[in-house]
Amino acid sequence: MPRAVDGTKRKDRRKKILDQAKGYYGRRSTNNRIAKDAVAKAGQYAYRGRKERKRDFRKLWIARISAAVQAEGLNYSQFMHGLKVANIGLNRKAISNMAIEDKTAFAALVAEVKKVLA
Repeated sequence: MPRAVDGTKRKDRRKKILDQAKGYYGRRSTNNRIAKDAVAKAGQYAYRGRKERKRDFRKLWIARISAAVQAEGLNYSQFMHGLKVANIGLNRKAISNMAIEDKTAFAALVAEVKKVLA
């Protein structure tokens, strides 16, 4: 039985790789053998990046909360401890948003934490 060299399955498999490699530089976007490696590596970076994005946002929220709380006369760790003691279950994303968009509500939150800590 002759070997299939240019069958549709093979063409589809190559087309899928080259479609994923669209926009890459040079032969990475046109040569199947090189594009296959580039797409595989891009997938590894994307997988890792999805994990890193979560870390990066958490760092950002903590930095924002820390800056806002220091203006109120506390530090970040005292504030978070006060929230836990006061049994306030807000996440860092919500607190960070509050510190930026709703300063009066954030000030009230800090006042509540100060009252609990005192």
